[in-house]
This record gives sequence, C-alpha cells and structure tokens, in this order.
Amino acid sequence: MHSTPYTGLTLVSPLEAVSIVQPGNRVFFQGAAMTPNLLIDALCDRYEELSDIEIIQIHTHGDAKYTRQPYCNAFKLHSCFVGENVRKGVATHTGDYIPVFLSEIHWLFRRKILPLDVAFIQVSLPDKHGYCSLGVSVDITLPAIQTAKKVVALINPMVPRTHGDGIIHVNSIDYAVEVDTPIHASPLGAPSQIEATIGRHVASLVEDGATLQMGIGNIPNAVLSNLMNHKRLGIHTEMFSDGLLPLVEKGIVTGEEKEIKTGKIVTCFAMGTQKLYDFVDDNPIVHFKEAGYTNDTALIRQNPKVTAINSAIEIDLTGQVCADSIGAYQYSGVGGQMDFIRGASLSERGKPIIAMPSVTTKGLSKITPFLKEGASVTTTRAHVHYVVTEYGIVNLFGKSLKQRAQALISIAHPDHRESLEREAFNRFNLQ
Repeated sequence: MHSTPYTGLTLVSPLEAVSIVQPGNRVFFQGAAMTPNLLIDALCDRYEELSDIEIIQIHTHGDAKYTRQPYCNAFKLHSCFVGENVRKGVATHTGDYIPVFLSEIHWLFRRKILPLDVAFIQVSLPDKHGYCSLGVSVDITLPAIQTAKKVVALINPMVPRTHGDGIIHVNSIDYAVEVDTPIHASPLGAPSQIEATIGRHVASLVEDGATLQMGIGNIPNAVLSNLMNHKRLGIHTEMFSDGLLPLVEKGIVTGEEKEIKTGKIVTCFAMGTQKLYDFVDDNPIVHFKEAGYTNDTALIRQNPKVTAINSAIEIDLTGQVCADSIGAYQYSGVGGQMDFIRGASLSERGKPIIAMPSVTTKGLSKITPFLKEGASVTTTRAHVHYVVTEYGIVNLFGKSLKQRAQALISIAHPDHRESLEREAFNRFNLQ
C-alpha cells in the first residue's frame, strides 16, 4: 500500500488487490468495454492457492483465462450472458449459463439469491467530491457494487465520466489499483448488401417520434444509417454504439416525444470506438441507468411508438424465436430481447421487430420447420410481431399458425421456400 492523492482510496498492486478474494467466494466481474482485465489476470495468477471461486458476469471482453486449464481448477463460471471469450468454457464441467432476463439480474444480488463477496470493477478518476464513474457499463454493475461485501476497482483516467446513476464514492472502494490504458473498443463493421437491405426494410417501419431500442452490429447500424430523414426520434435502449452518433449530430434524435427521461438518451451500457466514448464523456444528454431500469417493461411501454430491433439465430414456422443457442450449444444469452419485445408491443403504436438474414453463412435457412433439437425459445410465438429479412417484412400478430407459416415462407430465401412449403403442408395441411 502507498499514499494516494485521492482521499479515501487505498492504492495497492494488482496482486495485493485480489488478495481480498478467499476460497469459496463469489466474485463479480464488470463487463463489456469496462472489463477489469488487469484484476482478472491477477486473480488467475493465484489459481494454485484458491479453490471453489464462483465467477458471476454478463458479457466480458479480453482473455478469460479462468475458463481454461489450469486456472479453471480453481474457478467455475456461472455467466448470465455468453460472449465469444467464454463459449467454450461454459460448455465444460467448470462453466455454466444462468438463463435470466437482463432486467431481473439485479434481483439475484439484491434478494441474496446470489449474494456477492467481491466485485471487480473499473472506474474513472474521482471528482472533487470523491465520486468515481462506472463509465459505459452501469447495467448490472451498479446493483453488484451496492450489494457486494468488498469492492476492488481499477482507477483509470481513460474511463469516461458518464451522467446518470453509475457512480461510486471512493469510501465504498476497499482496494484500488491505478491503470492508464484505453477501455475496450469495438469498431463499426461495414454492412453487407444483405444487411443493408434489411436495414432499409426495418427503417421503413420507424415512424417520426419513435423511441428506439437497438443492439450492436451491422444490422442495427444499417437501420440507423437509413433514418437520416426522420424527425424527433428518442432513444431508450439497453445499449448503443457509434451508429447513433450521426443521428444525434444532425438533430434527428431529440427525445422530445419520450415520456420517460424526455430529451435524454437512456441506456445501461455502450460499446464502440473512442469517438463514442468521447461523446458520452460528461455529456448530460446521455443518461446511464442500471438494467433493472432500462429494461423494465413497465417503463419501456410508457414511451410512444417504441420500436425494438432485435435479431435471431432461427425462427420456426409458428414464430418461435431462438436467439441465444445453436441447438443445445449455448451461444449468447436471453439478454434483454424479451424485455424490449414486450415493452414495444405494449407501447402505443409500438413495433417489436426481429430482423435477420434469411440464411446462415453456410446457406442454411434461418426460417425452419422446427427449432433445432435442444434450442431455447428466447421469444415465444405469442410475443413475436414483425419479422424482417432481406426479402421483406411480415407481421405475425393476430395470424393463425397456418397464416404465420405462409407469411414466414414468403420472406425465406427462395432456395428454401419449396422445402418449407412441403413441411408446412405436412404439419398444417396447407393447400
């Protein structure tokens, strides 16, 4: 330990900081762009002296050594969302996935269903009042630090100070480690021709004055790039990326018709380039809240014309959506899809949208007679309204099983329509 210019902070080395973790502890990792990798790596270095450490997280970035040998002998991962860096680990005997809505993860901490011993986070420098910002990942981090017995933080001047509820006072941080490195970035990709077409279709559904929810990726960005002639759009989303910035710069996103946080961009995390992080830094327009707020259906539905844009791995002919597994293989997680699909459907003139290419990268149809064996149902057929592929838009709301099958076949890839029609005939006795 050594003296610190930040009154109330105990500055230590990474190894000293992670010494707070003891065998049998449950440890939380902040995620997305804010993943505290220096602390995580230091903890992994202690694997020989630790045992039965349970890791709780959502989507993290960086090298997840704790999921691999020999480190996984000391650690077991129970992830509430599965990212690329932990997919293989979740499929082993030392990893697992917790199916849970993003809107309800905070209850696991607050109701002591999964009480936390230690929380690893990354924060900005403290201000003159001693408050640090959680940066661009407030999501489930806020309830984690509010309930964990101990908090260990990386103090990083590269972390943007964001407005909203994502703050922690230095007196609530048990150990702090100084670091000066960029947080994780995720550059925009160029949409393919198919993704660009899907983006145009989805954009045609967006009305002036709508409140948008979108994720990260080429399709959401393609949608946003086609909204340059819209007006008075609002944002209430679980996350956003760089694709939103041109709409803000051109005055298209104003939030003036929103009921919840009028005029504010409401989100629980952000992931993108340094330009995005510079935009949210000390920007009162952007309001970071915990996921229990952003993804609360009761709040979402109060906004007008909520247009929720989500994706799918596959959809069966009745409208069941699988968005988090490939068969029994856990690919991602439930996340906030159902929170916003339901919120949009209950919103006045709202539009819940599932947008996806008609085929996989291997040319297999994503519109299928049945979901794969072992596949999860992320969004039920009763919740699905709009489905969009590069071949058009259908609205399944109010349609029977036979009508749904016919509608979905009409936007399937032409190479697969004949086989889908045969399957629909056999199942539904279509003529």
